[in-house]
Amino acid sequence: MGWVPRRGRLAVGLLANLASSICIVFLNKWLYVRTGFPNMSLTLVHFAVTWLGLYVCQALHIFAPKSLRPRQVLPLALSFCGFVVFTNLSLQSNTIGTYQLAKAMTTPVIVLIQSVAYGKTFPARIKLTLMPITLGVFLNSYYDVKFNFLGIVFASLGVLVTALYQVWVGAKQHELQVNSMQLLYYQAPMSCGMLLCVVPFFEPMFGEGGFFGPWSLSAVFMVLLSGIIAFMVNLSIYWIIGNTSPVTYNMFGHFKFCITLLGGYLLFKDPLSINQGFGIVCTLCGILAYTHFKLSEQDGSKSNLVQRP
Repeated sequence: MGWVPRRGRLAVGLLANLASSICIVFLNKWLYVRTGFPNMSLTLVHFAVTWLGLYVCQALHIFAPKSLRPRQVLPLALSFCGFVVFTNLSLQSNTIGTYQLAKAMTTPVIVLIQSVAYGKTFPARIKLTLMPITLGVFLNSYYDVKFNFLGIVFASLGVLVTALYQVWVGAKQHELQVNSMQLLYYQAPMSCGMLLCVVPFFEPMFGEGGFFGPWSLSAVFMVLLSGIIAFMVNLSIYWIIGNTSPVTYNMFGHFKFCITLLGGYLLFKDPLSINQGFGIVCTLCGILAYTHFKLSEQDGSKSNLVQRP
């Protein structure tokens, strides 16, 4: 019966990722809507808690840090700041549905960046799956009753910087021979330091609405809880990737996508038109098709490697 504990750990890991990934979206949205907590200051808290959490993890030998030079990680730390800040600004300015669907545009932008900047080629079927994703995101944004031009700008910048960050992370992991947690161990404190220098120029530090303002005890608790959950998201993603197959991770991601959309409409009473519903279905179909073709491509590569003498 040795399989029981392993299956139990797997279930706990998946549930932890599901709960933390969904909670962080709803909790951050609640902080923006109900308390008005400043966006960049919240991101700063996330970075600081992630840094502290990773320090505890390495002290407990959950992973082993690898010595890296600061200049090797600097571009990643800058893009890490940008993608988290703009993604949170998108969440603050848009409905959860528009925020969630806009994130789906990261895949087409990554394909574009890798094709133009790195000369990477993609099969025609992969490129075709990007059409329903793009169309679905456009339909949802265009027919969103709470359409916000500034929110769309933040969402677009968030997608662009997130795509750049993901491309650079993949390249740096290969170049430096490190895993995601070893890389994040250096990124988090550098990004935290960068934001600490920038926040005073964009957000008040003291007084009403400031980082050190007269916040209620419940607001402070929620902000700290948001930081802990943000760290749990990163930790659980790393654990799931290391302990499950790509199919499990991707299919679980689609499930979270649907739950987050549904939760946004139910909890925050975001209006949903028929055209938006069609856009959501269109995007989801594109994501599923893209995942299917990419996984088939990976399986084919593995088969070719096994068959080689």
